[in-house]
Amino acid sequence: MKTSTPLAAALLLAAAAASGANCDDYVRHNPGGDYTNADDRQGLEVVEKFHFSKDVENLVRGMSASLGGDIGYTLEHFPNHHRALAAMAKLGLRGKTAQPAGAKYSVACYFERAIRFKQDDAAVRSIYGSYLLAGGHADAALQQLREAAQLAPEQPTIQYNLGLMYAKKKEYAQALAHAHKAYALGFPLPGLKNKLLAAGQWREPPARDGGAAPD
Repeated sequence: MKTSTPLAAALLLAAAAASGANCDDYVRHNPGGDYTNADDRQGLEVVEKFHFSKDVENLVRGMSASLGGDIGYTLEHFPNHHRALAAMAKLGLRGKTAQPAGAKYSVACYFERAIRFKQDDAAVRSIYGSYLLAGGHADAALQQLREAAQLAPEQPTIQYNLGLMYAKKKEYAQALAHAHKAYALGFPLPGLKNKLLAAGQWREPPARDGGAAPD
């Protein structure tokens, strides 16, 4: 896989270093903890009120610090904060940097910290996969999406994105299988089906219980 662009090279180096000495584990803060845990989330409003407004999430402006500082502060308290992780990823990609200004860690490190803290959080894996793919690391992205699918096999968006990844790699049997599952789970967008149709690889799923195959 080519990694010739400066951004791709930076992302690769950051990912390699993410589990090293410069990427320490999350230390629980108060408020803070697991973004998916209702008890831990009781303090989430306090953190978001001062550090993660809609303007911060949409990368318009920081609140208490720079965008990297405010998003990083949010992730210091809730390391698997899905929306903050997505915002940090977008900030890094927008600035073509592995570590946005004001952030304590690289983007890859924030994801690795979240994974070490909450290993069964499929959303973290899925967002990380999207970030890696945007940086040109298709194989690493595919691995994250595979992990996400194992953790949340009934999540249609993950199945759809996996199908897109396999279609991109021209592994059409895998792409079709994930497409069938995504659409059976109710995913609404036809993009994956259209890609498979264009490649001459789309097949309707087999009929179930003697009924007609779904559209």
